[in-house]
Amino acid sequence: MPFSLPSGRRLDISTVAARPDLAHADFDAGPWPAFMRHNRVSEAYFRQTVTTFPSTCLIATSDGRPVGDAHAVQLSSAGRDPFPAGGWEQVVVRAFADARNNVRPDVACALNISVARDFQGEGVAALLLSALREAAASLGLFALDAPVRPTRKHLEPVVPMQEYAARTRPDGLPTDPWLRTHVRAGGRIAGVAPASWVIAGSLGEWRRRTGLPFDSTGPVEVDGALVPVECDVRADRAVYVEPNVWVRHEFSTD
Repeated sequence: MPFSLPSGRRLDISTVAARPDLAHADFDAGPWPAFMRHNRVSEAYFRQTVTTFPSTCLIATSDGRPVGDAHAVQLSSAGRDPFPAGGWEQVVVRAFADARNNVRPDVACALNISVARDFQGEGVAALLLSALREAAASLGLFALDAPVRPTRKHLEPVVPMQEYAARTRPDGLPTDPWLRTHVRAGGRIAGVAPASWVIAGSLGEWRRRTGLPFDSTGPVEVDGALVPVECDVRADRAVYVEPNVWVRHEFSTD
């Protein structure tokens, strides 16, 4: 589907099912905290998402160049907590288990939306979110869920996520820009996933990933982290347990 951006540039969004040649397209989405790349569930499953769930994975192009993507898995909600405490990780494990066992899905869950650095600020993320909603609805799924990583939470790592997510502007929309985009698109905040993305490692690993000393037991604030990392010097371990915000996009059955 084609769009015209504020800059006048054209954007096209396709499913990976329609454009399998772009399944693993690369583009510069800007900096990402190095420590965030060491989640074991993501390492095991994320790259398989485009081949297992190509109808709910999207690629955005401009003049043939990949400039954005979005990934969502599909799974069954039957008999399950729709908004599990394990957030991103728990949903990914469920979705791939359902796919292996040929369980019919009834919901999709967004894992990420990324936009090339030179296309940020043009509303591309919102367009990809809208396209994900349409892709999920077209499959007959009743909702698109998302364990959202709020854009500005890293600026206030000691503020509880529940408190942060509840903040609104005078117009009633969320204060956080990415949560606000989801609500504007038709989503509703459904709760917090307190253990959505977990990273554990030795103190040496954390020192290499962050450049910080990790020489004192207790919470350590790391650049880009939404909450402090818990350091245990005696055990030579540090653990990051990131909370995300559950947002549900339900579709009309009319």
